[in-house]
Amino acid sequence: MTGSPYGTTFALWRAGCADPWHAYTRHAFVEGLRDGTLPRKSFVHYLVQDYVFLVHFARAWSLGVVKAETLDEMKICAGTVDALVNHEMALHVETCAAEGIDEATLFTASEAFENLAYTRYVMDAGLQGDFLDLMAALAPCCFGYGEIGLRLAGSAASETPYRPWIDTYADDGYQTVMVSVGQMIDAAVTRRLGADPSNAARWAQLQGRFTTATRLEVAFWDMGLRGA
Repeated sequence: MTGSPYGTTFALWRAGCADPWHAYTRHAFVEGLRDGTLPRKSFVHYLVQDYVFLVHFARAWSLGVVKAETLDEMKICAGTVDALVNHEMALHVETCAAEGIDEATLFTASEAFENLAYTRYVMDAGLQGDFLDLMAALAPCCFGYGEIGLRLAGSAASETPYRPWIDTYADDGYQTVMVSVGQMIDAAVTRRLGADPSNAARWAQLQGRFTTATRLEVAFWDMGLRGA
């Protein structure tokens, strides 16, 4: 099993769904970002939908504050909400503004079915389950984009117009937040499941949460690739 800068728990979850993870992080949409061949229409459609997604994603991380059992868990969840609302979403606003789409339009955009399925799955994981259920459902988006950003930063074509998107997720600021999130999840898992969590009775359930969310990420890229 290959390790990860984002922690042991994530590395185990990723290894537990190797094929869906590869389909997600090596998707044709991602490769189009890398070599610049992704149609602009598809990218803008994805950005609009991703903005709507991030609104719900931030709400889910806010739920993490409610479900937390320690001050550190609360701080990390609150800090992630700040990173999403005040930093990551700014890229979407800036890029879409250049295409004539203002922030008010982004906030009220109709959700694609894939978006509805994914965001409601994550919220249900947190509402129905506990803190670990929520983290398992949130993790693929957070860490997957971190992995994609780092890989593309070192391999993207120099002429790709999607360099600002790549740099957002390869940036030290985003990577630092993800390392902190990974450490927090490791501590949360140890606190609740013990030192050998993969042998705990709940592990299969958490792996299932992570795997389903990863498959929903694949569907989200499919939606983006289709365009409006």
